[in-house]
Amino acid sequence: MRIKIVSAVAFAALCIAVALVHAQEPQQSTSSTGSQQSGMDIQGIKTYLLGPGDVVEIRVFGQPDLNSTAQVDGDGNLNSLPFLEAPIRAKCRSEKEVQKEIATAYAKFINNPQVSVRISERNSRQPAVVFGAVRSPTRVEMKRKVRLNELVAVSGGFTERAAGTIQILHTEPLMCPGPGEEADAAPIDGTKIPLEIIKINELRSGKVEANPVIRPGDYVLVTEAEPVYITGAVVSPTAVFLREQLTLGRALAMVGGTRKEAKNTEVKIYRQKPGSIEQEIIPVDYAAIKKNQKPDVILMPYDVIEVPEAGMFSSQRLGTTLMNAVIGGASTAISTAGTRVIY
Repeated sequence: MRIKIVSAVAFAALCIAVALVHAQEPQQSTSSTGSQQSGMDIQGIKTYLLGPGDVVEIRVFGQPDLNSTAQVDGDGNLNSLPFLEAPIRAKCRSEKEVQKEIATAYAKFINNPQVSVRISERNSRQPAVVFGAVRSPTRVEMKRKVRLNELVAVSGGFTERAAGTIQILHTEPLMCPGPGEEADAAPIDGTKIPLEIIKINELRSGKVEANPVIRPGDYVLVTEAEPVYITGAVVSPTAVFLREQLTLGRALAMVGGTRKEAKNTEVKIYRQKPGSIEQEIIPVDYAAIKKNQKPDVILMPYDVIEVPEAGMFSSQRLGTTLMNAVIGGASTAISTAGTRVIY
């Protein structure tokens, strides 16, 4: 009966936590998106390469009839420029490169044309989305190369629920690959999931491979840890979040350890059987684990750990029981004794 009650309480707590997280996330995203995007957008866009959907303003000095505003089409070209029949290739080229080609094209009609090209709208890159165990889930405009650590920084950093891994899902091929990036520009195979897994501890340690460049359109999920519930004779009964390879010993240490009256030899782990509503009970001799006589136990999501109390006259509690009895008896004798007056 006790186990059913513990399981019911644990399940209810989980449902409430999930509901609160989902209720708060949209508000965080809405309130924080603007400032975070502007923080990313103002840096390093001089090397921006054009793509379909971008809009450029073209000015020819002394020739107002040749001034125009054009959008890069789906094929990556600028079409219908005044007096030019051939399209100007713009995809994966900079403003200066497009400007030089337009000037060359107009040189057939004008002596030494002075041309300027300015990007007025950058629409070719889909924003990257970061969500999960971050403080401010948001969308980040990808106007330059952005690495994973920057994306995490503008989303406010990790929360205490971060499980230890980051999943990066690529939704689009890389538009303008650099040297060594040709494979990323290949069309995404619909039969394979283009998923990349990064470990948070490797990112924090500065490992280069753990800090990749995020592509436009990427979905970056910081996975959230699932809970483990600890109850019974521990210092602070509570739920802890399951990190990578969390053991029973570490979990109990996270709640302050077991109390003096704990029966460490009879710890129980209640674990849901896969695909079933039934639980299995795993007995654990935690006292032997502490003495390195038995291996520690790897915990699973939603495990319920119960540390029982020893009986009043067990070896763990005998001294305390006798001491309380002596103190209690002495207190009773003092309180019931009559008062003697000496003359």
